[in-house]
Amino acid sequence: MTRSWTAADAGRVLRRPTASDDKYSRGVLGIRTGSDTYPGAAVLGVEAAWRTGLGMVRYLGPERPTSLVLARRPETVAADGRVQAWLIGSGTDAATRPSHETEALRGILHDTDPVIVDAGALDLAADATAPRILTPHDREHARLRSALGLGHAGVDRAASARETAEATGAVVLLKGSSTIVAAPDGAVIEVSAGTPWLATAGTGDVLAGAIGALVAAAVAGERATDAASLAALAASGAWLHGHAGRLASAARGGGPITALDVAESLSHAVADALDAV
Repeated sequence: MTRSWTAADAGRVLRRPTASDDKYSRGVLGIRTGSDTYPGAAVLGVEAAWRTGLGMVRYLGPERPTSLVLARRPETVAADGRVQAWLIGSGTDAATRPSHETEALRGILHDTDPVIVDAGALDLAADATAPRILTPHDREHARLRSALGLGHAGVDRAASARETAEATGAVVLLKGSSTIVAAPDGAVIEVSAGTPWLATAGTGDVLAGAIGALVAAAVAGERATDAASLAALAASGAWLHGHAGRLASAARGGGPITALDVAESLSHAVADALDAV
């Protein structure tokens, strides 16, 4: 059975900060994304994480994306340190990934902190041991399934995402006009909160950053990060992303939007979700 995700569902996952909170208790997300070829992915993911609401973002990446991240969001900490969750892979290419970066990513994927695995890191995710949310689009999902020996995905996206989740032991968020979130236990969530204007470059990087922020905040709040909980966090990130897309388009007369427009609208999406509870 597939469950639809609502504003209230997303709002129940979120947590309003209190007077006793500090930047550490609100969550620290480590982001290892972007490349000299695709530096914007780092900027978009970092922006989205901040706008979704957490205490700190640590960004670790090449010099060019690091400089762009700090120019856009100077509050970002560009130094290694303790985090409560990771986002990896956005704006990177496995075919050109240096060996030292592969080693670093494998270390993250075989540690205990939850990891959101996007784009260029998906090839490392199948045999990892950390709690994981995989965020492929349909073509990336097909490549992942091929590497797993699962064969063609077929027309039933929910069934294929469920099969991939079972094979990897990870939550699979299959991006699309209707986003599918599948857990390894067979549970499936469908999120249809967006707008066709979201079909534009960089919005997947925004989605990954939003999910990363939610997971880091959940760990900081000592909430569970089992597969069912991670699926709820992933679905909530997808709902916020879709709603932010609608808000961004509405602010522009119902017309086209860019990925950065979506990231900037996440704050309003968070507020709407909290008000729906």
